[in-house]
Amino acid sequence: MAIAYPHFFGSEKAKNLKPSLMVTPTPSPVILSQDELKKIAAYKAVRSTAKHAIDRIAELLRIGKLKNIVGIPTSSINHEQVVSLGIPLSNLNAHPILDLAIDGADEVDPQMNLVKGRGGSLLREKMVEGASKKFIVIVDESKLVSHLGGTGLAMLVEIVPFCWEFTLRRLEMLFIEAGCVGKLRVVGESSEPYVTDNGNYIIDLYFKSDMGDLKEASDAILRLAGVVEHGMFLDMATTVIVAGKLGVFVTNK
Repeated sequence: MAIAYPHFFGSEKAKNLKPSLMVTPTPSPVILSQDELKKIAAYKAVRSTAKHAIDRIAELLRIGKLKNIVGIPTSSINHEQVVSLGIPLSNLNAHPILDLAIDGADEVDPQMNLVKGRGGSLLREKMVEGASKKFIVIVDESKLVSHLGGTGLAMLVEIVPFCWEFTLRRLEMLFIEAGCVGKLRVVGESSEPYVTDNGNYIIDLYFKSDMGDLKEASDAILRLAGVVEHGMFLDMATTVIVAGKLGVFVTNK
């Protein structure tokens, strides 16, 4: 979720946030579950992945520590949660420039490039987070990779349903040297195509090796007719907060 909160950044309160983001590892660390690690990281940033962050924002609004903010959900799931918690809502038409976006990521490389959207909301996420002055990404250490695609899991591409098999084959051919294999995302026993919030299909791309220069790969994907957006978020994150077994660590761009 992203936040339009014009009086927060630039205030003395905001300037004093950074020291609280670092947790010093102890000599005998307690081993925590991944969900507990995510909660710890989230509370250091206002403070998780989208669900925990939204819960915390709603709590701060209830006790009066946050005021004059509106939220813009990046998915239908976010939207349902925000409505249930009573957080004021808006959209990019009313707030084309946002102060802060907080979200998770599926992969993070050493340059803070991301793979996101394995939940299927990559287009809305990229629109909202691309409109934000600051984009804080919260992950656990299992999401850190040497290169995007390094987990062996999918890099997503959202495409229009028309002639999707043709688009899938063209995507595979772009990265034939990287051993790319594409699969249409399906759901249910009948294997019906998964449909995004915007009525499109998702192609999951799997790579046997590094896809090469990421900006060139991005441009090549987006030039294909039928492609709506892809799940590489390049040069967008301004802060990455990583929760690991030894503590929480912060990298700023």
